[in-house]
Amino acid sequence: MRTLHKASAAFAVTALLAVPTTVAFAYGGSRTVKAEGRFVPPSPFHPSKPLTYDSKKVPVGARISVVEHVGGRVGGATTSVRLQVSGLPPNRMYGAHVHTKPCGRTPDASGPHYQNVKDPKKPSTDPAYANSENEVWLDFTTDARGRATAESRHDWRFRPGAARSVVIHEHGTATKHGKAGMAGARLACLTVPFVNTTDVAGTGK
Repeated sequence: MRTLHKASAAFAVTALLAVPTTVAFAYGGSRTVKAEGRFVPPSPFHPSKPLTYDSKKVPVGARISVVEHVGGRVGGATTSVRLQVSGLPPNRMYGAHVHTKPCGRTPDASGPHYQNVKDPKKPSTDPAYANSENEVWLDFTTDARGRATAESRHDWRFRPGAARSVVIHEHGTATKHGKAGMAGARLACLTVPFVNTTDVAGTGK
């Protein structure tokens, strides 16, 4: 497993719509899902849009795109998750992770981090479980124009229905025992319909 992080003004961010969109397609045994949109404040009128809980650190109208690609292979699959953002404050570091539940009107609605191997203790702050290999960490630092990209790659795939969102946190993710996985307040959230593993295996609908 390797995790890649970079921020580049030269990276061409795909134009996003004000209303969030989700695209899913398959090719040659692989599956790709893309979710994108502009952040809005929590409201009963916008249950499926990207939500910002702190408009100073993640401004209303800032953009986010998450692409998951699952490639089939003998004995399993490889999973990559790529995050793109624009319109954020410049030269600032954020934490970001895949969470287990969809976004909601409150920051904690998205549940804990997704873990490939679940920590029996909650909250999970043991680096044996709360680490970038067992979870999906997408920490990034924005460039001078407020843009960034991050990508995480793994040799495992999500359990069906167990990964539902990407959450942006206020600072980079800690790694020390007792604080591992912690990245401060939940600033924003995007609900993502990650690929169902049975679809990749060819046994789903």
